[in-house]
Amino acid sequence: MTLALGRIPVAILAGGLGTRLRPAIGERAKVVAEIEGRPFLARLLDQLAAAGFRDVVLCVGFRADEVEAALGAAYGPLRLRYAREPAPLGTAGALANALPLLDAPDVLVMNGDSYCEVDLAAAWTRHRARGADATLVVVEVADASRYGRVELAADDRVVRFAEKQAGAGAGWINAGIYLLARARLAAIEPGRALSLERDVMPGWIGSGLFAHRTRGRFIDIGTPASYAEAARFFAG
Repeated sequence: MTLALGRIPVAILAGGLGTRLRPAIGERAKVVAEIEGRPFLARLLDQLAAAGFRDVVLCVGFRADEVEAALGAAYGPLRLRYAREPAPLGTAGALANALPLLDAPDVLVMNGDSYCEVDLAAAWTRHRARGADATLVVVEVADASRYGRVELAADDRVVRFAEKQAGAGAGWINAGIYLLARARLAAIEPGRALSLERDVMPGWIGSGLFAHRTRGRFIDIGTPASYAEAARFFAG
């Protein structure tokens, strides 16, 4: 399994402006905001290295030089390369921009500002066993109101993305980890600013979009409050 995962390139979405987080970190790129003295992105790279991945493409935009300076060309066993956005392209546009570096039939995509405990090898095995070309990792949280829900059929097909709603209670949310056929990314119109979550994935419902469920812990650092929780999260 480690050998199989080593052949899959990983694209990490690391180009966001991090506007909401600026009161906590100033003008820094949020993916390299420090948690206990280490860039947040290092936690994702540790997870990938432990699972057996070896090739990572960082989709960078805002303060790209800062991200590259912090991480360089390698991290442990991982080769790091950078796909720079010529202008802000959103999460889907960034992937289309990075496509020349993602030269394999399947790609693992991760949001660079969130972390989810999940067995990536198991997710990959389930993805292949279904013959799927799009699998979204979903995680159960006690309060889905901040994120919006992912509604699933009994066979784990995604049937709806529900909008954020106050008082939503517990539910399954998008964990920011995707196993995708490269052909799905190749179908994204290049050069346009598009959101993977809002503009692209809803169009995949009914055409082979599955979920992989995990009950691992989850955190994103998109707000000062969640960023403040990160040190305790990783200490636990």
